[in-house]
Amino acid sequence: MIDSELVQRTRGPSERAGTPLLVAMHGVGSNERDLLGLAPALPPAWTVASLRAPLEWGPGYAWYPLGTPGSPALGPVDEAVAAVLDWIDAVAADHPRIGLLGFSQGGSMALQALRARPAGFAFAVSLSGFVVPGVTDSRDEAVAAVRPRVFLGHGDLDPVIPAEATARTQVWAAAHTEVTDREYAGLPHAVSAAELADVAAFVGDGA
Repeated sequence: MIDSELVQRTRGPSERAGTPLLVAMHGVGSNERDLLGLAPALPPAWTVASLRAPLEWGPGYAWYPLGTPGSPALGPVDEAVAAVLDWIDAVAADHPRIGLLGFSQGGSMALQALRARPAGFAFAVSLSGFVVPGVTDSRDEAVAAVRPRVFLGHGDLDPVIPAEATARTQVWAAAHTEVTDREYAGLPHAVSAAELADVAAFVGDGA
């Protein structure tokens, strides 16, 4: 379950209705306050809602057990995505458009949520993330039928996400989505100002 009381938002309750919603999901060991720091660089029309992952991990939280880096077990990922979708369903009536943004493990969550609801979101942004392997049902066919907008951002010096997982994600996105794929020279497992500017342009004003 996603604890609604812990969700960090850029607008108060009386200001949210009618605004587009950007659902942010942090990486392993972080928390709901982390990605809220990106909000000032994003288009102000969007209400950013940053969620806390449900599992305790080190000093922070995780969406699902790590397993092999870049290749987690599918079942726990789907369970975590279902919890996020339940939270989104509870607030969706207030927002005409909903986008997804995640960093690292949160990026894998954004792409997996897109698999669950290919036509349900305006876009998915995955920063230093990856697509989860092992899907053998019809979900990817459904994604390809819709070709939702996806932004992939990753550094060429990322020591955390294996190169194989990044390459797998690029191939998957090119085959199934309308992808904007950006690699940033010299960037480790982090978000740069140049990357954030590209994300802001991709997200747009929410209209």
